[in-house]
Amino acid sequence: MTTPPNPIVQIDDFEFAALNEAKNYRAALLRNFGKFLRGNVLEVGAGIGQMTSELLKMPEIQHLTSIEPNEGFCTHLHARLPGHDLVQGTISDLPSGTDWNAILSINVLEHIEDDAGELAAYRRLLRPARGALCLFVPARPEIYAPIDRAFGHFRRYTRPELRNRLENAGFRLLRIRYYNLAGYFLWWLNFRCLKKRSFDAAAVRLFDRAIFPVIHGFESRICPPPIGQSLMVIAVAECAEGPRKV
Repeated sequence: MTTPPNPIVQIDDFEFAALNEAKNYRAALLRNFGKFLRGNVLEVGAGIGQMTSELLKMPEIQHLTSIEPNEGFCTHLHARLPGHDLVQGTISDLPSGTDWNAILSINVLEHIEDDAGELAAYRRLLRPARGALCLFVPARPEIYAPIDRAFGHFRRYTRPELRNRLENAGFRLLRIRYYNLAGYFLWWLNFRCLKKRSFDAAAVRLFDRAIFPVIHGFESRICPPPIGQSLMVIAVAECAEGPRKV
């Protein structure tokens, strides 16, 4: 059984209204993961359904199941998407019997103290169908800030650290790269240096509409960044039983 997620702030304080402005950001993530999101897909950490509602529009996804441990978030998601297949709990509460073609985990792993156990659980679920893990996590421990702690983040990852965890869990990596170089410096300035404790909706909207499309276009088409605010991973569960030693 994996470790329960680190408790996070209450729904009214979690900045969902501001983060809802990051429409281009969410769309870009789904484009990056899109070809692997098909068949039976498990969304880990659905929050209040901002990504869930977009996933439900994807024609290649035959069935979407979401897991969310926070009762308040689940209540909100049920009201927003009535009838959606939602499990309140963690990965260990998921009913057995489904061969998963993909697991989507966006900004979840950093909330779990036993992240190695969580990744091993993902692999067990994906291995029967040789499914894909689409993983997105905060990056670079040097910009870990008070807002990370307030959100219940145990850590921010480096690329070598995350690669080792995934390979030890039995995954074969197809892609692992830093994401959003501009966001790295903005996070460092606003939350590490200035120690801000909240997002500004207008600033998020400006970044999402005017800055992110340009930066993301350069990073995805011309040159991946050497560091970034986040790490994006696509990995498949194709290894033999037992962890790989690295």
